[in-house]
Amino acid sequence: MGKWVVCAAWPYVNAFPHLGTMVACIISPDVFARYLRAKGEEIVFVSGSDEHGTPIEVEARKMNIPPKKLTDELHNYVLKLYEKLGVSYDNYTRTENPIHIDFVQKFFMKLYENGYIYEKEVSLPFCPNCNIFLPDRFIEGTCPYCGETRARGDQCPSCNRILDPVDLLEPHCVFCGSKPEVKVTKHWFFDLPKLSDKLMNFVNNHKLFSESIKNYCKMWFKEGLKARSITRDNSWGIPAPFPGASGKTIYVWFEALLGYLSATKEYFIKKGFEDLWLEYWLNKDSKTVYFIGKDNIPFHAIILPAMLMASGEGYVLPWQISSVEFLMFEGQAFSKSRGIGVWIDEALEIAPADYWRFALILMRPETRDLNFTWESFHRIVNAEINDNLGNFVHRTLSFIYSRFDAKIPKPYELDDRDRSMLYKLKFAPKNIGALIEDLKLKAAAESLLEFSSSGNQYLNDKAPWRTIKEDFEVASTTMWVAANVVKSLAILMAPFMPFSADKVWYYLNLGGSVHEVCWDDASKADLQYGHRINKPEPLFTKFPDDFVKTINDRLKDVRMRLKRPELA
Repeated sequence: MGKWVVCAAWPYVNAFPHLGTMVACIISPDVFARYLRAKGEEIVFVSGSDEHGTPIEVEARKMNIPPKKLTDELHNYVLKLYEKLGVSYDNYTRTENPIHIDFVQKFFMKLYENGYIYEKEVSLPFCPNCNIFLPDRFIEGTCPYCGETRARGDQCPSCNRILDPVDLLEPHCVFCGSKPEVKVTKHWFFDLPKLSDKLMNFVNNHKLFSESIKNYCKMWFKEGLKARSITRDNSWGIPAPFPGASGKTIYVWFEALLGYLSATKEYFIKKGFEDLWLEYWLNKDSKTVYFIGKDNIPFHAIILPAMLMASGEGYVLPWQISSVEFLMFEGQAFSKSRGIGVWIDEALEIAPADYWRFALILMRPETRDLNFTWESFHRIVNAEINDNLGNFVHRTLSFIYSRFDAKIPKPYELDDRDRSMLYKLKFAPKNIGALIEDLKLKAAAESLLEFSSSGNQYLNDKAPWRTIKEDFEVASTTMWVAANVVKSLAILMAPFMPFSADKVWYYLNLGGSVHEVCWDDASKADLQYGHRINKPEPLFTKFPDDFVKTINDRLKDVRMRLKRPELA
């Protein structure tokens, strides 16, 4: 067994996750974490609400409420949605908590003492009308690289370049729309160039980083690493601990990256083992895996490792980064303001959590941008989830329930088709598990469907509804094999569809939860003759034929009924 920290990117608390965020940073790490637990690994799965910084302050100012009031409501709202989605965080916390705040301030003081942080005066945009400096999301303008007119002071939403507010062309204040003037202020900078050689060596020689991750980093290295300002003039954030930094706060991106460490620490403090978190971050054999979107690659592949290196504490560097490309919505980018896309609370009103979990993993954009369509969602639910997986489970268990007095049949002599199916059962956990470990979750889900499909084909070939009249022993053997495939599927489904997997486990009457079962048990055909099962019900329900035609009206109705904190 090893020690793992599964790190899911911290979402801005005021930006409810849409389908693209759900698959990249919520469902994918949960599949991975659930698999590791089933394998018996020691893991901590952490994330939290990123509630500091200018995006939150902008929203709160527009609503004329304190930022803390807004983030309290939003954090509690989204936490309930994650529970409904079946996400098994060990600790889903928030950046506005004392443990995180204390950890961040002490961490940056360590960097300061180690000579990696220095202060200097800089010229920054200032709004004379609002009487505030304009960092990050307080300012918008035109991107100097791609010409996007909605670029922000921290990053361009089109080309994903990291920006400084002074880079923007034709800038304006987001609050009053006026053109800013330039004023001098003092800030503290992280000396990233000082670590350039170490970082290049780390990234270029990393055996598990994908080419897309290395290419993103190479662009930064080619342009030359620049010192990054880690303080801001906005008030909503963690107070900077440096001498003379009164009134400054830590830049949200720097402090949120440290949330993976502080969330692990918080988890063990709550468990009563305060120092055990160090086993996960200082043990050289521990592995940290980060699930992010591709726009976050530089922060996790360069800036986070740089901070860990600069601390001098010996923290483990990222073992793997799972970044995905963008999931588009019917050919367009998700846009909350233009109503393009589906968000987590809306999604869970339209279909059960497991439908979304499995369908989105099958649509996971692992190597290129992919497109979500209602047609593809309808097809996956009806053809793959219901007709393939659900059909095999239900036809097997209902046949046993009705024709074998609800008892697992007795196996007699095996023929070649029986042995072939049992061979597939034996190796399915290994094949699917290897794909999950390689972070090829889409292929793992497809492999699960292939296993289920082979079960359906096995039943079709063996035709127990006919052989039960002609040769009872053959039919009994067939259904014993099929029942064991169902048991195996329940275990293999569990990371992807936790609620449905537990239903199958209940139908099999095996006691407890499938999530307490070892992954490798899926390779064993060990159901006992005479074991009584519970009455099975259909596992899934098909969408109606007019689902695609009526979905937009249904979505409008859902949006009208939702009571989000931001709209209260």
